[in-house]
Amino acid sequence: MTTDFKQISRETESGFVSRETMDRLELYAALIKKWQPAINLISPKTLPQLWDRHIQDSLQLFRLQPTPLTWMDMGSGAGFPGVVMAICLAEKGAGWVHLVESNNKKAAFLRQAVAQTGARATVHPMRIDTAREKTGKIDAISARALAPLIDLLGHSTAFAEDNVDLQLWLHKGLDYPDEVRSARDHWTFDLIEHHSLLQDGSAILQISNFSKRN
Repeated sequence: MTTDFKQISRETESGFVSRETMDRLELYAALIKKWQPAINLISPKTLPQLWDRHIQDSLQLFRLQPTPLTWMDMGSGAGFPGVVMAICLAEKGAGWVHLVESNNKKAAFLRQAVAQTGARATVHPMRIDTAREKTGKIDAISARALAPLIDLLGHSTAFAEDNVDLQLWLHKGLDYPDEVRSARDHWTFDLIEHHSLLQDGSAILQISNFSKRN
């Protein structure tokens, strides 16, 4: 199953996000540019396209799933999409994002981003396989440019034991059909492909009811 959605505008006239949220996102973008020389949060080649390439891409997740949920963002890095989701949740006053990042320097940046933007998030400087005790029960998992789908399903299994309705929302690039085919050799799962207009051929994969094949 697939779905398409309109490209997100940077302007607030659409009513998609509030002016306050846009201000928080602008502050977040400024923090990335400030910290980038010291930590290399994102690829230097994509820094000039920070808004379109990273922030708007992450905003697509909130457009698809605006319900305030408890999220875990795996391998948060610079905070895409986890910090963006947490900033959007701030205007709702509900929901939470657990940002899991094992790199201490990036975790330090994430703490500053959360503190200065008022994002609804907690930073966990640890590996994914040790985060379960800290996050508790979660409703959804996000990840962007982290690992192949087959590995992300493996990382998510323990969290599904706490919530049979757990959903994965995974940003994937042009080769995602190959990842899906490979993963289906080892896993069963329900899949909805949300095709992005920000980059032809990329998608956000919504996965549920996943289990390892015997």
